[in-house]
Amino acid sequence: MTATAIETRADHDAAGEKVFNDLIAQDMRIEPRDWMPADYRKSLTRQISQHAHSEIIGMQPEANWITRAPSLKRKAVLMAKVQDEAGHGLYLYSAAETLGTPRDQMTEDLIAGKARYSSIFNYPVLTWADIGAIGWLVDGAAICNQVPLCRASYGPYGRAMVRICKEESFHQRQGFEILLELANGTPEQRAMAQDAVNRWYAPSLMMFGPPDEDSPNSQKSMEWKIKRFSNDELRSRFVGMMVEQIKVLGLDLPDKDVRFDEESGRWEHGPLDWNEFKEVLAGRGPCNAQRMERRREAHEDGAWVRDAASAYAARQAAKHTTKAA
Repeated sequence: MTATAIETRADHDAAGEKVFNDLIAQDMRIEPRDWMPADYRKSLTRQISQHAHSEIIGMQPEANWITRAPSLKRKAVLMAKVQDEAGHGLYLYSAAETLGTPRDQMTEDLIAGKARYSSIFNYPVLTWADIGAIGWLVDGAAICNQVPLCRASYGPYGRAMVRICKEESFHQRQGFEILLELANGTPEQRAMAQDAVNRWYAPSLMMFGPPDEDSPNSQKSMEWKIKRFSNDELRSRFVGMMVEQIKVLGLDLPDKDVRFDEESGRWEHGPLDWNEFKEVLAGRGPCNAQRMERRREAHEDGAWVRDAASAYAARQAAKHTTKAA
């Protein structure tokens, strides 16, 4: 590259950076064709692709219960929920692709173990009550985290989150209703509901990510207005929501340290096992190996569909070329 070309590129980047910073300062949207810093693009690609991976992997634990749901109605509702999660993954992969990384590459990174997904999906789903706990706690935490993302500075991400959050709100209500029915059922059903809440409580709190002081990406993400609140702020909000909702369920939160701190204006909770969180993220959780094995199998089993789609697209392109000639 010549000195003139380098100087021209530097001028272009300087002008682009000024526009980018102005848009962020004015709380406006960055669109795919806009200039953006390389780190902004990289951070978004990581976050959105991980979010997409989480939706796809998250289908597994609930799909396993479709045939075991206690009624036809429950089966139909759960099947619809799993289909929603697949759609969320597709929206998010599409949003991530606008940043320049092909979906095939993102999938390959996941299957190769180079990309992460939410730690919460590496825990076993032992009973029907777990489906309720996942809906109430896991989807509830997701809503708390994702509603602010509807205002994310990157346009395709924020727009995708609007529909996702609407659907997640139904999932959360579904889970709450399952737990409510069990909590008001037989003593055995009530005990099953309480056991599920006990097991999913801490992993759900850890879904928001590590404490702020240990979160290397959080601060920059907030400066870019991708995120609007820190991990600890979101976690505190979620605890406050659970405190009121658990009263309606008539169950107990497995945390005797939950309290509202008047000085900070935040809900506080008991200590969390962050070593467990790191182990799960590192691939050593209860179900990591199983989740990835199933994902690889599904990818391999679907190869013929991708091949057929590619062949059809090539044939259609050839037809258009012939007509144009």
